[in-house]
Amino acid sequence: MRETLGAEDPSLEVTDLDAATAAPGDLSTLASPSLFGEPRLIRVGGVERLSEAFLNEALRYVESPADGATVVLRHAGGVRGKKLLDAVRGGAGGGIEVPCAEVKRDADRSAFASGEFRAAGRRVAPGALRVLVSAFQGDLAELASACQQLIADTTGDIRESTVQTYYAGRMETDAFAVADAALAGRAGEALVLLRHAIDSGADPVPIVAALAMKLRSMAKVLDAKGPAARIASEHGMAPWQIDRARRDAQGWETAGIGRAIVFAAETDERVKGAARDPEYAVERLVRFIAARGGAG
Repeated sequence: MRETLGAEDPSLEVTDLDAATAAPGDLSTLASPSLFGEPRLIRVGGVERLSEAFLNEALRYVESPADGATVVLRHAGGVRGKKLLDAVRGGAGGGIEVPCAEVKRDADRSAFASGEFRAAGRRVAPGALRVLVSAFQGDLAELASACQQLIADTTGDIRESTVQTYYAGRMETDAFAVADAALAGRAGEALVLLRHAIDSGADPVPIVAALAMKLRSMAKVLDAKGPAARIASEHGMAPWQIDRARRDAQGWETAGIGRAIVFAAETDERVKGAARDPEYAVERLVRFIAARGGAG
């Protein structure tokens, strides 16, 4: 939508609005014609969490939309906001519904983020893309906002160090740093990173999840032959993820990966309530993985 409207008029004004926190009058103000009459695109996220005030204002707006303004309502599912959705589905204000399948695969999330940078004419390093996608596994709108922040606040190529600088506090980012060190057999470094992450408030659950995900990716590629693109399409992954999994799997044997995957599953149960000390459970897993699935 942004690209289409921007191609029609480069002076397009793009604004993001959160339906859950928007103040009364925000939508009408943003949609009002500007002094020079530039077209406006208002992207409203979190409609599934909308406030009562926003609901009432939006219902009034769709009955009489502003000229030159395009409003995109993003609804992630659920019954909240149904009255507004029904109004749009009914054609109020010329509105239409565009169903969007939920993006679940990392390959699709990676392609989405890559597209954000490409549209802005910016290059992003594969490592930076991996860290960014890993850091925003939840709401796709959050991933989009993170991409736009990097585009707006930086110049030149987007590198892994750039992403780490901006989003080092994301739990998933910390989790993958621990995983990378452990899988490479650097037990000491992995344990130091683990302790730093936990001391910074990271939850053991996403750390275990990151380790398990990487192990599963390694299992898929360890004995796979052929180009990364073909293997990626078979497993719903991006080619760079295949290349990374192959590097992670260097020095591993199939049996060791199998044992580590089982250990990770058991640790997942422990950190979710089956163990008295979740942090110790993660430390045991990190040591086990750093020993290539041995008895560490």
